[in-house]
Amino acid sequence: MTKPFAGQSFFISGAAKGLGRALALGLAADGAIVGMADVDDAALQSTALEIAAAGGAALAYVADLAIRSEFERFGDTFAREVGGLNAVINCASVLVYESIAEVTESTLDRMLGAGFKSAVWGSQLLLRQRKPDVQVSIINFSSPVAFKGYPNSAIYSAIKCATTGLTRTLAAELGPLGIRVNALAPGSVPTPGALKYVTAEEYKRRAATIPLRRLGHEDDVVAAARFLLSDGASFINGAVLCVDGGIIASA
Repeated sequence: MTKPFAGQSFFISGAAKGLGRALALGLAADGAIVGMADVDDAALQSTALEIAAAGGAALAYVADLAIRSEFERFGDTFAREVGGLNAVINCASVLVYESIAEVTESTLDRMLGAGFKSAVWGSQLLLRQRKPDVQVSIINFSSPVAFKGYPNSAIYSAIKCATTGLTRTLAAELGPLGIRVNALAPGSVPTPGALKYVTAEEYKRRAATIPLRRLGHEDDVVAAARFLLSDGASFINGAVLCVDGGIIASA
């Protein structure tokens, strides 16, 4: 079977769990060499072992992605190992649902660091370590909360709005260099991180409000990322691809 990303190298932040893990598994199965960075050592190593057991190639790096020097050190190390990067996927985030009155400085800093600063460092990594003479790309992660207000998600929403703005600005800034910058905006996907805050009953309620009348699945997001990374998306730049079953369209 032909592997569409054979010979390509992708660096994924937040790859230990949830959507980041699903992306690492899926893209490695497609032949890519995957660099995975996360703060969760045990989950990161588990993902790397699963990729290896399936015959894929992955290198794991335990790092606080909010810290520029750590992102640079591990991202540059991976790029040197594999001969440059075809893409960086900025998937890291911290999800906390709470009222604006409850937000503390430490929570704000932690969410900004993982969810926004890391996307800046990842974009710089791709710019610095991109493979020459080929079109390369950045995928950021937006969300329906960047387009529609939800109670108790003010900080997460603000970060996703900022990431959406970053995506569009970098698409204009880096496009002349052959760097495409796009974003995915997944809707309700019951990942382990989200299940800490959202009950099964709440997910059932959400599914009934989605025009397609179902929740998202990790595979839906991986398929969308595959498209944005593929030659079929070679003229797509600055887009936010909603993988949400129609939530934003029906707002």
